[in-house]
Amino acid sequence: MRVVYIGSGDIGLPTLRWLLDQRQAAEPIELVGVVAQPDKPVGRKQELTPPPTKRLALEHGVPVLQPVRMRQPEAVAEVAALAPDLIVVMAYGQILPKALLDLPPLGCLNLHASILPAHRGAAPIQAAILNGDPETGITVMWMDEGLDTGDILLARTLPIRPDETGGSLHDRLGELAPEALSDAIALIRQGTAPRIPQDHAKATYAAKLSRESGVINWTASSVEIDRRIRAMNPWPAASTTIPGPSRPLNLKIFQGFPLPDHPQEAPPGSVLRGDKQGLLVQAGKGAVLIKEVQLEGKRRMSAADFLLGTPLAPGVVLGNRPQ
Repeated sequence: MRVVYIGSGDIGLPTLRWLLDQRQAAEPIELVGVVAQPDKPVGRKQELTPPPTKRLALEHGVPVLQPVRMRQPEAVAEVAALAPDLIVVMAYGQILPKALLDLPPLGCLNLHASILPAHRGAAPIQAAILNGDPETGITVMWMDEGLDTGDILLARTLPIRPDETGGSLHDRLGELAPEALSDAIALIRQGTAPRIPQDHAKATYAAKLSRESGVINWTASSVEIDRRIRAMNPWPAASTTIPGPSRPLNLKIFQGFPLPDHPQEAPPGSVLRGDKQGLLVQAGKGAVLIKEVQLEGKRRMSAADFLLGTPLAPGVVLGNRPQ
């Protein structure tokens, strides 16, 4: 079986490693190519950096294609020249054209990090935490021209832990994906792979994250705020503002604990106290004890250490963002 892998994100690395390992399996899979997004400038120095899937593929001698737009006919032709029997997609970031979807005789599979039809789109991991879902997983889907709308082949689930962050759930789902793909390919080889239509009426969407996705609304409940802090860790990070000398300063929040039964002592966003335990802030319902923060221009640190250099008196209101 000749396979082309299409994907750029870290979450796909365990799946790509599994495909590379299958070259020596009893029923071998020949990974004939990897398609990734173009190299992008990263960091303060804006150094041109290849996607992690490209680096792994080249380490194992697998050809890599990096079209700017997969919809261009020449990009489809490059993939066609690899003559894949199956295309596997995970965290690529572009909608694939029908010409490409129709190319491999066994079809195109997408590994999506949610239980479809919930949380279609670019940020399903964070959406599951924000929504308070008890579980999520990997859905292996037959791709069509829509956004995560294709028929389902299978899904594998895992529970969302009470302290789950976007980062930890990302890594756990990445490790689950090879198992899901392995089971899916076994069914394809047996000729028993199902095509289960999605219930589109139950679909929800998870839009691409931006820095504004992390902004805390202090009128929300402490439980909802805790979910946002965890979901946006590590990027873009939950954030609020504190009063500064000339303007409000941005404060990222990486860890906190919800206190849903804390009494309503002050308006939402008000500092209730700051001490060695952390920074206690009133929510719309309950309070949040903030434990780890990063003030703009500073390093990430415990809230207790932050308060030593930037004391916040009870009654200070967070969230007055600059105009």
